[in-house]
Amino acid sequence: MLLQIALDKPEHLGVLPLIRDIADIVEIGTPLLKRFGVSALTTAKELCPKIPLLADTKTVDGGAFEAELVFGSDASFMTVLSCASEATLAAVDTCAKRHGRAVVLDTITETGKDVLIPEGFRLPESFRYVAVHSSTDARLAGDTSLSHIDRVSLMQARGFQVSLAGGIGPDNLAAAVRANPEILVVGSAITEAVSPLEAASWIKSNLP
Repeated sequence: MLLQIALDKPEHLGVLPLIRDIADIVEIGTPLLKRFGVSALTTAKELCPKIPLLADTKTVDGGAFEAELVFGSDASFMTVLSCASEATLAAVDTCAKRHGRAVVLDTITETGKDVLIPEGFRLPESFRYVAVHSSTDARLAGDTSLSHIDRVSLMQARGFQVSLAGGIGPDNLAAAVRANPEILVVGSAITEAVSPLEAASWIKSNLP
């Protein structure tokens, strides 16, 4: 199980030197990308040259342009929303294959729905993972459901590799680990901790 550590605020870049020997993937989150653009990716790569970067672009249109921007800035992964058109998925797939990079299909727009991805849907070649992702705003509004953790096995049963994201921390880590996603995404439980290094080390030590 890979540990992906998500950075969403400018100050989180300061956490990178602390966790570069712990994280398997570093995520440059959507707010950070909007704040600094692709320079956030190049900065992160300078600080952690050996760690793969994920650009959480949440692409829904302009697929070729956005893919070229982030893959040309040394991102190893990017995200595309599952509600994007087939044309957008195909455009991103073409660019990802040309760069030898990978894509994560993010189902955050389907949070709470019975079906995250329609039956019979086939991922394009470069789309390696499906992100089962609960919404931050829903959690802030009081939704404490862990149903997204329960969805991991359903997605895996359909043949998808899963990235599990959204509110993962000490209180639900055991449940998340039992779900056995291929990637576990942790953000504020590490970046907002009193000691990000200790928090990241503890979480990593509890992963199989």
